[in-house]
Amino acid sequence: MHVQISNPMDYKVALYIRLSKEDDTEIESQSVTNQRSMLKSFASQYKLDVYDTYIDDGWSGTSYDRPEFQRMIADIEDNKINMVVTKDLSRLGRDYIQTGHYMERYFPERQVRYISLLDGIDTGVESTANDITPFRAIMNDMYAKDISKKIKSVKHDKQKKGLFIGGKAVYGYKLSETEKNKIEIDEEAAAVVRRVFAVAASGESCRQIAGRLNEDRVPTPSAYAGLKQMSNAKYTGLWSSERISDMLQNPTYVGDMAQGKTKRISYKTKKCVRMKKQQWQVVQNTHEPIVQREVFNKVAMLLESRKKTRCRKYDYLLKGIIRCHECGYPLAVVNRPNAKGEDTLYFICRTYQRYSKGRQCTCHSVKVKTVTDAVMEQVAKVCRQYLSVSELEKAAEKKLNELEKTGENKTDIERLCGRISSLTASLDKMYMDKLSGVLDEEDFTRVYKRIKEERAALEEKKLRLLAEEKKTPQEKQRQIKALAQSFVNAKKSNRELIVSLIDRVELTEKKQVSIYFRFRQMEPKNHFK
Repeated sequence: MHVQISNPMDYKVALYIRLSKEDDTEIESQSVTNQRSMLKSFASQYKLDVYDTYIDDGWSGTSYDRPEFQRMIADIEDNKINMVVTKDLSRLGRDYIQTGHYMERYFPERQVRYISLLDGIDTGVESTANDITPFRAIMNDMYAKDISKKIKSVKHDKQKKGLFIGGKAVYGYKLSETEKNKIEIDEEAAAVVRRVFAVAASGESCRQIAGRLNEDRVPTPSAYAGLKQMSNAKYTGLWSSERISDMLQNPTYVGDMAQGKTKRISYKTKKCVRMKKQQWQVVQNTHEPIVQREVFNKVAMLLESRKKTRCRKYDYLLKGIIRCHECGYPLAVVNRPNAKGEDTLYFICRTYQRYSKGRQCTCHSVKVKTVTDAVMEQVAKVCRQYLSVSELEKAAEKKLNELEKTGENKTDIERLCGRISSLTASLDKMYMDKLSGVLDEEDFTRVYKRIKEERAALEEKKLRLLAEEKKTPQEKQRQIKALAQSFVNAKKSNRELIVSLIDRVELTEKKQVSIYFRFRQMEPKNHFK
């Protein structure tokens, strides 16, 4: 193309190169070498000062979350670049919405001139080529969509034929060294799988099996595969009941190829959703089984028989606010017969329940009614004291003033912000590990969900503290007094009031309870047996 650049010394140029795997296989002329040669020749011809060359090799144009593209954007933000040159518009990207954003808004707002050599696009001059740019972007997007459909069709065809198309075989198998799209038994891991099924067939629960494997220090599938472990995760390297349950329900172990367990939402995103078991693509007798079908079916019946018990939900007053003091996780509730044979609800540590044998935490087993009655009694005592002792209001006001002077509330907010930032960094790292294949989809989904829930809870707490900070001492006093009066006057325990007054309740290993009120002036912490 013929370009008019009357003042080349005014420009700091970014040469941007992108190549996806689809481009590389279809058109040789799109290679990184070819693009670099063309862009450098252009810069040399017009005596342009090249600030840097940015190369995203192996990245799809449907997403703009590419490392080198983002580095280029950061340099634009720092005013280091005011011209971007690509071989053609599709190298910039194939998502017509995002491409339009950069072409029509982002680059003009930051006074960045964009040039696409083969398309004749140059935002520095008025031309008809610029006018049809949106249509080119749509065509590039349609090309990406068409490629995505073709790839998906090929994958589905392979799945229907029972060919393995994953990057890593399920635990107990490995990719065949002689046949493509085939898996074969990995004897070392298969021995563990056989052991799990044998113990499950004898009647042991998933939790008990996980406990056995953890006691014997058997490496988890991710550890066995040599995948990078999350150093900040509390239970990295341990078997859990969920992992055992997934293994016991996987038809791959009886020689049936089970694929299509997840589905990508759109060709423009890498986000996937889990498919129902009925929607899996299962082809029978495609490879050598590790477990006999009779054993697999027997285990399936045992799991089904326990399903009603496992899925039962219980409503109780402290639901969602009572946690284990030692590990910090919410307590679970189980139904067990007492000495008289009557059904009785007990609190139990969820960590102990998942990882068993007391290795990570202890049982913390105590009756739900015992803990609830003790909490209600203590809260009622605090509320009555707050309402009946006039001096308490003065003490509370004094406490508020002390908190404002010491900045204790501010310190808590800063601590929460630090923890939230740490969790966000962990999520970012996990996402990159997933993209690079270090973390498989199953582990990513499980851990990602847990960390996101923890972050959401911390965000909510931070907002609550910020809201408390904005309130005047008088407003806080009125609010506490109204809640306390409502609690004392209530004829029946009210969950809404409890949640309004209490931030959390912690149960210790020694069966002691700590109540953490939402209002600091109603503390210090109250411990009792």
